[in-house]
Amino acid sequence: MESKVNPRFMPFLILQLILMTHICLGADTIFANQSLSGAQTIVSAGGVYALGFFKPGTSSNYYVGIWYHRVLKQTVVWVANREKPVSDRFSSELKISDGNLVLFNESKLPIWSTNLSSTSSPVHAVLLDNGNLVLNDGSNSSKPLWQSFDNPTDTFLPGSKIGYNKVTKTHQLLTSWKNSEDPSPGPFTLQLEESDKSYIIAWNRTSQYWTSGAWNRRIFSLIPEMRLDYIYDFSFVDNDNESYFTYSVKNTSTTISRCVLGPSGQIKQLNYLPAVNKWTLFWAQPRQQCEVYPFCGVYGSCAEFSLPFCRCLMGFEPKSQSDWDLEDYSSGCKRRTKLQCGNESLTNGQGDRFLKMPSMSLPENKQSLRVGSTAECESSCLSKCSCTAYAYDDNGCSIWTGDLLNMKQLAANDEIGTTLFVRLAASEFQNHPKGFPHNRKLYIILFGIIAAAVVSSCIACSVYYLRRKNMVKKQGNRRSNIQGYQQLSLYKSERQITDFILSGQLKEDGKKGINVPFVALESILAATDNFSEANKLGQGGFGPVYKGKFPGGQEIAIKRLSSGSGQGLQEFKNEVLLIAKLQHRNLVRLLGYCVEENEQMLLYEFMSNKSLDLFIFDQKLSALLNWEIRLNIVMGIARGLLYLHHDSRLTIIHRDLKTSNVLLDEEMNPKISDFGLARIFGGKQTEASTNKIVGTYGYMSPEYALDGLFSIKSDVFSFGVVTLEIITGKRNTGLYQSEQALSLIGYVWKLWKENSALDLMEATLSETCTADEFLRCINVGLLCVQEDPNDRPTMSNALVMLRSETGSLPSPKQPAFIVKRSLSCLAASAKPLSNNGLTNTLSEGR
Repeated sequence: MESKVNPRFMPFLILQLILMTHICLGADTIFANQSLSGAQTIVSAGGVYALGFFKPGTSSNYYVGIWYHRVLKQTVVWVANREKPVSDRFSSELKISDGNLVLFNESKLPIWSTNLSSTSSPVHAVLLDNGNLVLNDGSNSSKPLWQSFDNPTDTFLPGSKIGYNKVTKTHQLLTSWKNSEDPSPGPFTLQLEESDKSYIIAWNRTSQYWTSGAWNRRIFSLIPEMRLDYIYDFSFVDNDNESYFTYSVKNTSTTISRCVLGPSGQIKQLNYLPAVNKWTLFWAQPRQQCEVYPFCGVYGSCAEFSLPFCRCLMGFEPKSQSDWDLEDYSSGCKRRTKLQCGNESLTNGQGDRFLKMPSMSLPENKQSLRVGSTAECESSCLSKCSCTAYAYDDNGCSIWTGDLLNMKQLAANDEIGTTLFVRLAASEFQNHPKGFPHNRKLYIILFGIIAAAVVSSCIACSVYYLRRKNMVKKQGNRRSNIQGYQQLSLYKSERQITDFILSGQLKEDGKKGINVPFVALESILAATDNFSEANKLGQGGFGPVYKGKFPGGQEIAIKRLSSGSGQGLQEFKNEVLLIAKLQHRNLVRLLGYCVEENEQMLLYEFMSNKSLDLFIFDQKLSALLNWEIRLNIVMGIARGLLYLHHDSRLTIIHRDLKTSNVLLDEEMNPKISDFGLARIFGGKQTEASTNKIVGTYGYMSPEYALDGLFSIKSDVFSFGVVTLEIITGKRNTGLYQSEQALSLIGYVWKLWKENSALDLMEATLSETCTADEFLRCINVGLLCVQEDPNDRPTMSNALVMLRSETGSLPSPKQPAFIVKRSLSCLAASAKPLSNNGLTNTLSEGR
């Protein structure tokens, strides 16, 4: 008798079949009669790694890959079909076929395979707990037929190897992804240089820009971080068959580590911290992003002190804007206007001219010409249609033909920089007084579009304002109903700040306009749960600081100046008008502001690791800051100050630089914060004075603390103190040799004069830091805290000295504030000024 299935039970049967299909797969194995597709995965026996189909980012393509099973954010370490993605993972299959592991696409065509000779024995694929996918012969599982460790992509896992096979004359390579959403092979590769047993990174397999240095039986000579042998075990094998390097983690239960050649062209060692669910950068080489060749592509200029690192020269635009949006700059830039070629038409403005670019590190492949002046050099270049740029300096005339590659923008006043003149069509320099093109028709069209947009915006804003006003009236008490508010009301408006100006609280300097969005008060109340204590991060001189979480999961730090508070009002005015104009990767970003009812608030990017002082002065947390991280923090602070002093549109003196005002992002990158006390210098002004001393004792320069004089050298002094605190792990206001009551500066100076400065090195740094690097930082720190401001270096010079790996540095003179002080005073000053990453700033009237 034929039985029928009740339609109501059909969904349950389908679900059961799906589960049975998944269960048919071994937990960590694909057998000969099985396949993997759709959302199915196999997981290694210990649950460390998983293999299956994945889709990177917003890409529409699917790949078969291996990733960490227990890491919350999917982190892929190996990709099978990186050059041939599939569009439908449910119609694609990974299975055993003719003794191979084969990936079939939607059309059932093989697009990836282990490419082994067929065998009569059954084979199966096993994912191991070290991340290795192994194809085994059922009759002999001791020796793999094929393994992913022999075919790495961009990641070097503990236990795997990167080397050279002397029998087959082939290299094992790490090859970067093209970008974060495209695992296809990028331009950067890492391989073993067999001649001297070193590793090199090259661009397009031809242009080498980094080397590890030779193996010295313990580490590679140019990677000092490898001295951390209490975390890793290293081994270099060299026999008749092969040469390779491998490493392992000593404590696999607490340390998850990977080494990856990223799309940025840097090789990075990353460790995962399960407690905070994030990857931390252990070290990266090359240390500077702009040292990667040629990171910004043709006609792209790289600048370490700005984000993004790359920009196209004037007259050029990205060849692929979508790639640049994904921070893939390798395609470079293209000209907007074709060169006219010929200097005879310069007089009528239709020929070619030169864009002046000061402080440049010059491009590759220059040609030297013997001429006697800049004018002759320019004329020689202009007469050659193939000449695209020239430079004239102490070495004479240099010209370039063809595309310009590997250009770097250096900091202003950098002594090694040269002025480069790039050839452009003259039309690129012809600007209408109001910025519109000369073409009348195009002008009219653009004017009409802009006018229509302005009118539409006004109408939309009016409608929005009326709706919002009616909504508030209907709600009555907005705060009682705030939990129902679901959207972040961000809109660019100056009405609220205008009201603030008219109220007399913000004067003429506030009328220049605010360049960040206004955020409605109800949005902030909802994001902070009505300023609940659970969301309070701490208390600063400005007022309390709260963590806010907006729809979509965006986290923001909110500084609140409570009504009736006299302290902090000036700081609010200062920051909302000043910091919004500053854009640098080592400065904290202002995301918005609120001036509504009796509230004045500033919204900043949220820094998950809070402030630097919480790490360096904590015995447990300081152990997480290896030498590479500390040096990166020092360099980042230096770059941020250099931007404020020299490279921003304004010359800005911070006046309150200290470790608690340096915040750390999730990758431990430093960002200078708290610009409430900052001052702007105009024109050729180099110093100023004040009758009110504001700042933090221990970080203030002597001329400021005693006489109220401040300049960029005041910040340099503070930077010197912060540098010494970072590399020694000690507070400047602590007690050192109590019989003399020395500050940290005095203590460092004493040991420096006794040639015992290495005694300052923390035990945890001894394996990661070279003596030369440590002493160089001590030297620079002491130069910055010299008593006479004229003796202190500028930030550009300090940065050059920190980067320098050769040559001697100037000897520092006796610093300020090393005289004997009373122990009672020191004890008072040694009290911590920090609470949850926020600091109280002292002020003293004179």
